[in-house]
Amino acid sequence: MNEFHIVTNKPLDLVAINEVLRSNKKLKLSEASRERIIKCRNFLDRKLAESDRPFYGINTGFGSLHNVKINSKDLSKLQCNLMLSHACGTGEFVPVEICKLMLWFKIRSLSYGHSGVQIETVERLIDFYNNDIIPVVYTQGSLGASGDLAPLAHLTLPLLGEGEVYYNGKLMGSKKMLNKFNWEPITLKSKEGLALLNGTQFMSAYGIHLLLKSHKLAYLGDVIGAISLDAFDGRIEPFDELVHLIRPHNGQLKTAKRLQHILEESEIREQPKKHIQDPYCFRCMPQVHGATKDTIDFVEKTFITEINSVTDNPNIFFEEDKIISGGNFHGQPLALAFDFLKIAMAELGSISERRTFQLISGQRGLPSFLVTDPGLNSGFMIPQYTAASIVSANKQLATPASVDSIVSSNGQEDHVSMGANAATQANDLIDNLERILAIELFNASQAIHFRKPIKSSPFIEAFLISYRSVVPFVENDIFLHQEIMNSIRFLQSLNVDNEALLN
Repeated sequence: MNEFHIVTNKPLDLVAINEVLRSNKKLKLSEASRERIIKCRNFLDRKLAESDRPFYGINTGFGSLHNVKINSKDLSKLQCNLMLSHACGTGEFVPVEICKLMLWFKIRSLSYGHSGVQIETVERLIDFYNNDIIPVVYTQGSLGASGDLAPLAHLTLPLLGEGEVYYNGKLMGSKKMLNKFNWEPITLKSKEGLALLNGTQFMSAYGIHLLLKSHKLAYLGDVIGAISLDAFDGRIEPFDELVHLIRPHNGQLKTAKRLQHILEESEIREQPKKHIQDPYCFRCMPQVHGATKDTIDFVEKTFITEINSVTDNPNIFFEEDKIISGGNFHGQPLALAFDFLKIAMAELGSISERRTFQLISGQRGLPSFLVTDPGLNSGFMIPQYTAASIVSANKQLATPASVDSIVSSNGQEDHVSMGANAATQANDLIDNLERILAIELFNASQAIHFRKPIKSSPFIEAFLISYRSVVPFVENDIFLHQEIMNSIRFLQSLNVDNEALLN
């Protein structure tokens, strides 16, 4: 298998990204990408040598200082000052896996040859990626317009020997890291600092990371929902294809088909039912889970477009002999997509908690709170409290960030997307969803035990055997926190293939 992913202008999709991440491939520029980067840089050098006209951020100040012309001998210092002054991040550390995606996507954006950077700069970023030298980036500091300025400053400061990196699982000063590899700091040329700092790679890296996780959790929501349905002795008729063909939303059709497949050959499903109807949290899984899937698909289109784009400013078009200051750094498409994703994933958690609530309610022949001696034992009373608390927290996180804006840069940057805040909120929310689903699985696995000796489907029985290897059936009250944590780790350990994720 080729150990390298070749960076070209061919569009990436989510399956290709997932494959590169899983196989831990290194990056290499294609010859065409190298040629575009070099041609663009040579064009910019000629343009500056031939003309004294101001070009924003190349030989001028930045933001509200855009009218301040900079002497040609100070252009390198201008870019270095930009990097240092914009590294104002605070808050928590961005997870390493997201920082690595930021590096990849910044390399990709620069590779199109519209940014004016040196080939040496891009190659050093590739060296960082390939050697697992991951810059330390902070969660707070970006307004999601003018690019993710503060996060990208921290991402690229190590080029200058400034800031910190992770290497071999430890924090290291960037200067020490450069010395270790016998690398000299990059001397930035005109425009390079702005090319490195302008862009949406903080938002887009979070977006791709969360899309991969969202596809997985949407799949697991169906699996766990099916276990809950059988544990509750639910009816299969609401998932009949005929119902969904007359309201053919793609996600709805997909969910109903998947639930039918998961429950195939279940003895519980086939036994006669005393009840005519199930509560909405069971009966309407295709409609609710399906709407979330459709939203994920929309969000995926937005982020896939973004990572296959150039998002710094100004943009250089060497073949057309143009340098244009535009606004491709503005994160509004991503901010809206994050907000849609937050709402959709919060609903997946909301309906999951309702199933947990139904399972502990003492209905359909199940004991109250899913223990044989309720009263002496509280059983599964309080995990539902925890799920309810997390669901409520997710409702708060799902409040749209994109409807907010705040003026910056002395009024020059007067409308911003707040997409970076939406990104970190979405990350917290989707982590919360994983916990909610883990609690539902904990309850559903306990509840389905009380259906013995009648069996569920072969799929569910096999899934529960695997789960039971890490989380036991609860006879009497035990320290439940540990089993909830084990349930979360179980879900995290599952590898769901691309076909199950994306089809």
